[in-house]
Amino acid sequence: MSNTELLPLLEPETLAPCCPPLTERALTAEEAVRTAAMFKALGDPVRLRLFSLVAAHESGEACVCDISDVGVSQPTISHHLKKLKEAGLLTSERRGTWVYYRVEPSVPAAMGQMLRHYGS
Repeated sequence: MSNTELLPLLEPETLAPCCPPLTERALTAEEAVRTAAMFKALGDPVRLRLFSLVAAHESGEACVCDISDVGVSQPTISHHLKKLKEAGLLTSERRGTWVYYRVEPSVPAAMGQMLRHYGS
């Protein structure tokens, strides 16, 4: 029997966005710090690629062994995954010797909501 737990899918209306849409009001200092950390984490091409690989993985989660072919060493991959976790973009779970990563469910919706009305 596995000790893994499936995470429930969150409906968009239950998500707590990182911040309001840019056109709604100016960000508070706290919202700006939190949002900048997420965008900064995604501002590195290797991190963006790793985030994309996890997000696009068919099972909704990816073992570090599935996403390790991005042209950098394993210690560098671990460093980048740690930065993505610290920014709140990924969650992880250790299963035996492998670590599995998932995109934090609220992140894509929250970032999309922030930018959704901009330019329209």
